[in-house]
Amino acid sequence: MIPAPTVRRHIHPLSYCGGSGWLDSDVVVSLKVLEVLKQLRFCLCVQIVEPIDVYWKCGLANPHTSHCLGSGQIMISCMGEPAGGGKGGFVLLDGETFEVVGNWEHPGEAAPFGYDFWYQPRHNVMISTEWGAPKALVHGFNPADVKEGHYGSSIHVWDWTTHRKLQTLDLGEDGGIPLEIRFLHDPDATEGYVGCALRGSVFRFYRTQKGDWAAEKVISVPCKKVEGWMLPEMPGLITDILISLDDRFLYFSNWLHGDIRQYDITDRRNPRLVGQLFLGGSILSDGPVKVVEDPEKQEQPAPRIVKGKRIPGSPQMLQLSLDGRRLYVTTSLFSGWDKQFYPDIEGSVMLQIDVDSHHGGLSLNENFLVDFGKEPDGPALAHELRYPGGDCTSDIWI
Repeated sequence: MIPAPTVRRHIHPLSYCGGSGWLDSDVVVSLKVLEVLKQLRFCLCVQIVEPIDVYWKCGLANPHTSHCLGSGQIMISCMGEPAGGGKGGFVLLDGETFEVVGNWEHPGEAAPFGYDFWYQPRHNVMISTEWGAPKALVHGFNPADVKEGHYGSSIHVWDWTTHRKLQTLDLGEDGGIPLEIRFLHDPDATEGYVGCALRGSVFRFYRTQKGDWAAEKVISVPCKKVEGWMLPEMPGLITDILISLDDRFLYFSNWLHGDIRQYDITDRRNPRLVGQLFLGGSILSDGPVKVVEDPEKQEQPAPRIVKGKRIPGSPQMLQLSLDGRRLYVTTSLFSGWDKQFYPDIEGSVMLQIDVDSHHGGLSLNENFLVDFGKEPDGPALAHELRYPGGDCTSDIWI
């Protein structure tokens, strides 16, 4: 395990760049470049990009998603500016020296908030998403911050060649907190999906016949009316989505309800639920929350015990094997939110789910468990998962 040099560092997306390198971005402060050594069993930190370089050269802070570009440069989305307010800009690093080159976007064109992004050079487009202002979200979720405008509800369309922002698509209340965004893997496709946490919605975005871009809601996970929770209604809180490499299935995690869902998306505008599995969450049958009304009429799930350990937290980050048969999941979102919603969590876990990639269906592998609560230096909140050499959420075909 590579330790963070200081406390309060939240390592989020981890990207594999080229033959032997990893780049992780730290939501609170800096960036680390890791070299993979000895058949992927060991990593060596070869460079740290300090926050002051990002601050002074780009006016940005809180780096999040990183992608390696065809030019050899590395592009990283940021969530804010140094004072903690929202600012959705992008940092470019030199692909060999890892020095900060500057901003990708033009001056004055940063989005109000930042989070994830996906680009498709064949169609000269990049689309970015929004979480919220870092100073509002870092210690947990306050519903009042939504009303005060500290969280986003839009996705932004950019010209990949000129770096100009072309459109802002306001997704409305149902599109509150659009987090992970995925184009279809087919490089000829001009559509994809974005998961919106606050209302448990998935929107399909697409290029219209006029050549501009639009979005429509295609999946909605209804809130459950509850007692014994912070609000009278509990959303699913979709925090991660991914698309299988053959563009047939969409997966997402409901971090509050505690389930992972699999949808058949061969009919792009009408996804069909074909698999569902509960693994923890906030509505367990032996927990303090009582579901008093559920539009889906589901029973409150029992806690899951794997290899003698009760699963802490709830399904969050996902990664799918290239053959579509094994889905991996971790159970930590962000430490401030973990402590708020799952105060008993002491380290996250990684689980493996067997996938029926022909007809749909999910089943837990009861013999697989990685317990990050037992790390030698103390419990760790493991988050992102990556396959060496590429996977379903980092590779972009051009």
